[in-house]
Amino acid sequence: MKSLAELQALREQMKGRVGIRHDGDSNIRVVVGMATCGIAAGARPVLAAFTDEVAKRGLTHVSVGQTGCIGICQYEPVVEGFEPGKEKTTYVKVTPEMVPAIVSQHIVNGAPVAEYTIGASGAQS
Repeated sequence: MKSLAELQALREQMKGRVGIRHDGDSNIRVVVGMATCGIAAGARPVLAAFTDEVAKRGLTHVSVGQTGCIGICQYEPVVEGFEPGKEKTTYVKVTPEMVPAIVSQHIVNGAPVAEYTIGASGAQS
């Protein structure tokens, strides 16, 4: 980033890539922790990977967004998945390479990738 105009252009580009947001009951939300700790740990490429994967698959019932501190900095990058009627799933130490499996197995097929979750990392959820 070298200028405010470049940042604004990137923002507009990302808004277009996030996909259609629906407020209906069937909407799945994916939220990437983008506080300072998350960004330092590599959350930006993770957010971009989720945005790209959801767009590539044409998953219009999925919204990808960002949030501030989730509160478990030692596990950053952290991604939370929210599905209607289910408990949230918290993925930890997420890399862009993990994203296709999370989207395919969890978002598309409804089976969380247990080895990427906070419970599998030895932490209590």
